Amino acid sequence: MSEIISMSLDEKTLNDLDALQNELGFSGRSETIRQCIRLFSNERKQSRTLKGEVNGVVLVVHPDEHTEAVSHTRHEFQSIIKTQIHNHLENHTCLELFVVKGPAENVKKLTNTLQTSKKVTLVKLLVV
Repeated sequence: MSEIISMSLDEKTLNDLDALQNELGFSGRSETIRQCIRLFSNERKQSRTLKGEVNGVVLVVHPDEHTEAVSHTRHEFQSIIKTQIHNHLENHTCLELFVVKGPAENVKKLTNTLQTSKKVTLVKLLVV
């Protein structure tokens, strides 16, 4: 049984959704959204299995105007952030890389804090 839900998307997100649908050949927006949810869900499941000491990189993309908010989060987790690289991209966008080392729970908290921020466009945790 499927349940119908309603969502609001801004124009850019809707354009991104349509581009994904066309590029990947999905039959409609619903199938595209379902696949995006599956991918994100699998990523979260992998994150939940992290244990012990973790070495990795957290990639963050955000609008330049929100650098201060990301910096605040960086200070909050400074005990596990060993190196930070901040790069200005086109269109007033920033890319930040945080090299992290520390307890898995702290790395997951950092990643979750950034992923749930409305001031951040993209967050990706890569564990090495």
